[in-house]
Amino acid sequence: MTGPAALQWVSRPLEPSDYARLRQLAFASGTVIERDQLSILTFGEAATFDLPNGLEDPQALRQVTTTLASIQRAGAGRAPAVSDATAPVIAVGALQFLPGGPAVLTIPAVHVQARPGRPPVAVVISANPSAEAIGELLAGAVDAGAEEDPPDSFRLESRRPHADFLQRVAAAVDEVRSGRLDKVVMAREVIIEANRPLRQGDLLERLRSLHPSCTTFALDGFVGATPELLVRRSGAEVESHPLAGTAARSGDPDADRRIEAALLDSEKERAEHRAVVDAIAGGLRPAMAELTVPDSPSIVELRNVSHLGTHITGLLRQTPDGVFPNALEVLALIHPTPAVAGTPVDLALDYLAKAEELDRDRYAGAVGWIDSTGDGEWHLGIRCALVDGPTARLFAGVGIVPDSDPRAELAETQLKLQAFLAAAVRP
Repeated sequence: MTGPAALQWVSRPLEPSDYARLRQLAFASGTVIERDQLSILTFGEAATFDLPNGLEDPQALRQVTTTLASIQRAGAGRAPAVSDATAPVIAVGALQFLPGGPAVLTIPAVHVQARPGRPPVAVVISANPSAEAIGELLAGAVDAGAEEDPPDSFRLESRRPHADFLQRVAAAVDEVRSGRLDKVVMAREVIIEANRPLRQGDLLERLRSLHPSCTTFALDGFVGATPELLVRRSGAEVESHPLAGTAARSGDPDADRRIEAALLDSEKERAEHRAVVDAIAGGLRPAMAELTVPDSPSIVELRNVSHLGTHITGLLRQTPDGVFPNALEVLALIHPTPAVAGTPVDLALDYLAKAEELDRDRYAGAVGWIDSTGDGEWHLGIRCALVDGPTARLFAGVGIVPDSDPRAELAETQLKLQAFLAAAVRP
């Protein structure tokens, strides 16, 4: 990457109208990570971190924060031109499903952060940063909508026949019943082929509208709306909100209450959920001074499904050198979770490598950001697609346990695929 000593940053607050224009531009062609209470928009590249061993190189994960913190404000010896309008230097990325898979984090040339109660802030990073870069982006935002027409013809194809997936699930059930695994998560892939390129801005706007409680994201063609928080680190505080256990929603409020009550009472679904919670708590515990894990899950309602969810919170313990583990280091303690791999995780990954025959890439990986203080948040890369022009690869996975029914598991993947299909296919 560019030597950090060569990089500096400047910042300025944004007027609401300017923020709206930059948001539109980022939705069309930038990087977006957006949820309730936080919007991160990025443009361009000031530098990158290569993580050839993904999350399996602790020294490299620690170095990310050290490098970000070394990037100083331009003219740091003088009073800042804009007081209380700075935002920390950040890096954004989408990590692969396999924890040792190579990854790249990007320090954006320009990034915007918007939080409630504060003016949106834009930060420019380069060897000689100038706030004029923000004006240049704003000028480009005028033409953000000047794209070719959206697609209006689509072809959907399951990468493998349904019968193939049913056979793979049945084989996984046999593996679990043998006692070699407690659970394994099998995924399947569906392809969208459109007659014109799928427009990122359209996908994101629809995903935000359809799934307002989720975190929408777009990073280098990886687009989705995820309901699941893997890790949020804020100082010493850590949060995780794993989901596992699923039921279809009917659209009728009374029926949905009954469905959710049955989900909470389901021994199968609660056991599957508890395995995920216990694995995350067990991974976090060595790094924590305090950890709170509720005994029972609650219902998380999405547009077409309900999940069991548990909100895990805690306080980090300082490392021997007197600092708290950064957000990536905390993530490395728990990724991949049983919600997307299985239990025991190592054995489940070995089984998937032989039996799934699917390149998950960034699907079921981690999407997020980390800043110069070590804070950050990483979300599970699900309800998503890898988009390349007119083609999108969609994925959905299901947890296989001893009493899983292959046809019910196939139906669950179809429900989960609807999260992205509803945003992408508009004939």
